[in-house]
Amino acid sequence: MRFQGTIYRALNPVYAREPLSGRGAALYGGRFNRKGTPALYTSLSIMTALREANQVGSLQPTTLVSYDADIEPVFDSRDDAALRAQGMDAAGLTDPTWRDQMNKRGEADTQCFARRLLEAGYHGLLVRSFAAGAGLGDLNLVLWRWGPDLPARLILIDDENRLG
Repeated sequence: MRFQGTIYRALNPVYAREPLSGRGAALYGGRFNRKGTPALYTSLSIMTALREANQVGSLQPTTLVSYDADIEPVFDSRDDAALRAQGMDAAGLTDPTWRDQMNKRGEADTQCFARRLLEAGYHGLLVRSFAAGAGLGDLNLVLWRWGPDLPARLILIDDENRLG
């Protein structure tokens, strides 16, 4: 599928000056990227982005940014048949043990799934949010490839140069 539209990201202020880097995800790994692989975890709504960035404890300082995106191809994980064809299912996507798997084996099942998608040429993954309070309509767009040009165009919206 092709995704075109505005997406949001709630950043730890430590990374606010580098909203296009994916460095934090590369350092620590994420549900859909192993350590060493940059990724941008974005959301289709502001509230979903805030839930994603503040999943543990109380609301912490957060920098909210938005992007204009035109990304293709994007894997749509809401398609059960496509998931099965990639060796994954909805239950596997939600597996809360991904961090333990990553720490024990070096790569969690969800990270392996994401690596296969990346190797198959996908630039990103559309997936529902698993953050507390998220509903079925709360969606994230995880990006592994992005830049200023098509087919993975991602432009930070900062018309007033607030991030410098």
